[in-house]
Amino acid sequence: MSSQEEILSDGRFSCIARDPRFWEMPEKERKVKIDKRFRAMFHDKKFKLKYTVDKRGRPVNYTSTENLRKFYALSESDSDLSESDSKELTVKKKKKKKAKGKGEADS
Repeated sequence: MSSQEEILSDGRFSCIARDPRFWEMPEKERKVKIDKRFRAMFHDKKFKLKYTVDKRGRPVNYTSTENLRKFYALSESDSDLSESDSKELTVKKKKKKKAKGKGEADS
């Protein structure tokens, strides 16, 4: 097998190095940016499917949310909001658990 440089130095294939159709996609542009309206699809049960076999019948163990995270990303400003929202939700859940625990102890 020839190395990549030898192939690109060949006159028949030299245009491939300059043609943007054959360039590797930049990391920033690989994922589709979505806004905060659709951020629920990352954690909502309606969007979660658990696969046991792949399209060729081989056993696998992954969910559709992994694919969503692979192909979609929240937009820059929305991702900051979602991080702060998730922190607020965890704080609220902790407060509710503490309140339930105190309520049960009082009765």
